[in-house]
Amino acid sequence: MRPAGDRSVEDNAAEGRFEMAVGDALAFIAYRREGGSVALLHTEVPETLEGQGIGSALVRGTLDRLRAEGKNVVPLCSFVVRFVERHPEYGDMIVGR
Repeated sequence: MRPAGDRSVEDNAAEGRFEMAVGDALAFIAYRREGGSVALLHTEVPETLEGQGIGSALVRGTLDRLRAEGKNVVPLCSFVVRFVERHPEYGDMIVGR
């Protein structure tokens, strides 16, 4: 695992999720790739990490990775939907809402 200070998001394609390791814990967003878009299905942050901004950092890192790949995002996870509503700078990537 990475040190707690490392907040990088990794694409675990075999598991179909973007992951962020924090100490010994792992937060993730499950996804499904659909051509030029990526559907973000579910965000999970371990209870021990809740309220620390980990979920927001995970969504931001995931969206930044997908923007760099030139992908659009279909937000099916309510946490991701709320994040994008609060951060309109990602609105140009969103499809299917």
